[in-house]
Amino acid sequence: MTFASLAELDRRIAIVRDNIRQLVEQAAAVSGGNNEALVADRIAQQTEELERLTKARDELLAQKP
Repeated sequence: MTFASLAELDRRIAIVRDNIRQLVEQAAAVSGGNNEALVADRIAQQTEELERLTKARDELLAQKP
């Protein structure tokens, strides 16, 4: 996936960080194996997305003079 601008990447990163924050809050509030596992899976997915977006931003910044 390519991104048009640094601003777009920064917006996506902010969204994913907020998603992770909300999921952590949900994880603290839920009990039960299935619910906890689902929230943990979503946190893992969002963390991977955050890492991917951060890497893409770093690569974009490295290309700028």
